[in-house]
This record gives sequence, structure tokens and C-alpha cells, in this order.
Amino acid sequence: MIRMDKIDFSKPVKVHFTGIGGISMSGLAQILMNAGFEVSGSDRSASELTKRLSDEGARIFYSQRADNITDDIGLLVYTAAIKEDNPEIVRAGQLGIPLMTRAELLGQIMTNYDTSIAVSGTHGKTTTTSMLTQILLAAGTDPTVSVGGILPSIGGNIRIGKSGCFVTEACEYTNSFLSFFPTIAVILNIEEDHLDFFKDINDIRNSFAKFAALIPESGLLVINADIGDIPEITKNVKGEVVTVSEAHPADLTAANITYNETGCASFDVIKDQKCIMSLQLKVPGEHNISNALAAVAVCLHMGISPECIVKGLGEFTGTERRFQFKGKLGGATVIDDYAHHPTEIAATLSAAKNYPHNKIRVVFQPHTYTRTKALFDDFVRELSAADEIILADIYAAREKNDIGISSDDLCEALKNNGNDAHYFGSFDEIENYVLQNISPGDLLITMGAGDIVKVADSLLGK
Repeated sequence: MIRMDKIDFSKPVKVHFTGIGGISMSGLAQILMNAGFEVSGSDRSASELTKRLSDEGARIFYSQRADNITDDIGLLVYTAAIKEDNPEIVRAGQLGIPLMTRAELLGQIMTNYDTSIAVSGTHGKTTTTSMLTQILLAAGTDPTVSVGGILPSIGGNIRIGKSGCFVTEACEYTNSFLSFFPTIAVILNIEEDHLDFFKDINDIRNSFAKFAALIPESGLLVINADIGDIPEITKNVKGEVVTVSEAHPADLTAANITYNETGCASFDVIKDQKCIMSLQLKVPGEHNISNALAAVAVCLHMGISPECIVKGLGEFTGTERRFQFKGKLGGATVIDDYAHHPTEIAATLSAAKNYPHNKIRVVFQPHTYTRTKALFDDFVRELSAADEIILADIYAAREKNDIGISSDDLCEALKNNGNDAHYFGSFDEIENYVLQNISPGDLLITMGAGDIVKVADSLLGK
């Protein structure tokens, strides 16, 4: 296989995306199209993202076949989920078409901007990237943005601006963020996850340390002080390091925290023992204080005024699938959330406790077999905060179940822990159970990184 290390943006070629329907891949395809590249791509099925690309001139195939790859293609881009025996990858090799990963392409795009902001962490990347975007828009900076969710203020997952500012998420899975070229990096948290790739938490911390070291001397690293042993992460950082924390001593902290009736925080931002601004968030949960502080730290470094920061965060109402209000069902409130890691579940259920409710009923779809098995006890502990847990089958994603784990196992463990837990093998059974048992005033949360949102949509007739 031939690899391409560097793209010449002054000489656009035809680029084919294997897996073009992904939230990140579709956004990168749009950026290249805007830069004059011809784009084709393939995916398993049509979606709003692929339809949008097709409307803008991309040629989309809804199967991955060798004959999708023609000799006029100058580059093939693929995701970590694509295997070497994929027929498009094989055909590209036969035709001598160079390959590049999604992460490598994103890194190449970052080099086209004076300010490239990369937001990393086990949790909170999409929300913090979106918060940053909202502030940058309020400040009139006209950024280009690639976000891992649907942000209403930009009408999707991508925004193509005309300034020298680029904002993106930076995922640690398969060390993809080590292909990036950030001038400003954010590390929100570092926890055990993606254990199908990483050996353990030390391996993960080592990866984040390498990411932090990518910052140039003129750059900035914003890191959450709650992470612990920060010098181990920042030891090779050449640029400025700014710490943030809602709970621990840091360069930027929060004080005078209060919550409104829907669990959204108000607080003062403290720097050098002085209040530099007061914020009222419109997204619920304690974890969003830390996310907001990270966004504030980046924007202060960029010279954005406190007034614009306050305005931007005051206008941010969240992204799709992040504690998203879906509607009312027989007097109960239906929320959908992307939480799929125990820490994310804890944050979501903590936010739910501050939200008006009688009972909190969670419909949870575990995401990947390896994560479910590796963090099994943590899932049991954090899900126990709900009044009732309804479990769907594990969403396999890229995996096969060769490790002997199931949602039924999780259900039995929750029951043994004294929880009201139920497992159903189909979405239809889950929906029927919910309709028979939901009561006015309940808070129903569909939760997970797979397709569990279909349950919320179906219940609400969407």
C-alpha cells in the first residue's frame, strides 16, 4: 500500500472517502470540496449527512465495492473501522492509489490555519468544541469547525469559515490525535476507555502526554487540574500550560456555583483570585462547568473579550444527543443522551437529579463488548443512580462478541445490587414496556452511543 504523508492544497485531486457517512468523515469531505477537490465516497446506507454531500456535488455509493475505485482517484481516505481486506482498500492498492487515514487528513487540514484548536479528553469533546464555536461566532472570528455532533447554530457538524481559525475534536482512539498539528490543545480528562486498543490507563496517559507535546513554543495547552499528576502529562510541552478546575486549585476556577430549576449552573470565573466574569450556562450538569472553563481559557489566550465569552456561552443550548430534550410522553419528559462510559453516565444522571422529575428511568444501550466487560462494575455502580434501568442489547459497533458478555449479564448484576432493572432483546419490547409503565412527571432518558435514540423517536412518533 502507498501512503500519502502530505497534501498539496494548491493542486486539488479527486479524493475518495471509504466510510464517508461518518460524522467526522463527512465534515472533512465538505472542507475538501470547498477547497476545490472532487469528492466521492461510500457507506453502508444513506443519511442526512450523505444526502447533503450528494446535493453539494459528491458522488456517493451505498455499498463498498472494488469498482467504486477508479484510476482517476488521487487519494483514498479511510477510518479506523475500515479493515485492510476492504474491497476498496484492496483495489486502491492494485491501482497504486495512495492512502491516508481520517486522522492524517484532519492533521493536514489543520496545517492550513494559523490557529488550530484541538479538543481532547475521554469525555466532553463535542460539548466543549461546540462551546468554543459559539464563543468564536459571538466574537466574529469566522472559524472553520469540525464537531462530532450536530450543532444547531452552524446547521450541522461542519462550518467552513474564511479566517485563519480552525476548531476540531481530537480523539485518542488508535492514537489518531497524534497525527494532528494543533497550536492550541485542550485535555478535558483522561480515563480508562478504548481498552480494545490501549493496554491500561498508563498507556492512555502516555498517549495524551505525546499529544500535549505536539504544541509549539508559541502555543497553549489547557488541561483540567482534576486529572492528577499533571507534570507527567505536560513534561515535554514547549508552550504555555493553563490549568482549569471546578474543584481543585488551578489557574482558572469556578466560585459561587448555583443551579437553576433545570440543573444549569451559574458561577464566577476566578483568575489570580479575582472574578473576571460571571457565567450562566444553558446546558445542565456540574461537568459542564469544567467544559466551560476550558473554553474560557482558550478564548482568553486568543484575546477574546469577557463580554464575547459571556455572550457566546449564554447562547449555547447544547448539541444533539447531549442531554437533548426530545419531547413529552404522557406527561413524562423524554431526554436523549450520548453517554456510553461510566463517568459520562454519572455526569448525565447527576444532571438529571437537578432536573424536575418523579422517577428517573434510563433506557441504556451499552456500546461495544470490550468496554462493557472492562468497565462492568463501574457500569453497575453508575447506572444504580437511576430509579429504573431498562437495558437494550450491546451495540457492537466495530466488534464481534467473542468475549462472552451481554446486557443480560449487566441486568442480573444490577438486580443483585438491589436495582429495578429489566433487559429486553428488541426495541419494540422496550417501547411497549415504557408505554405500559411510564407515569406523568417521570424523566425518561435514552442513553448510549449507538442507535438507542430510535426508541425515543419512536415513542414520540418521530
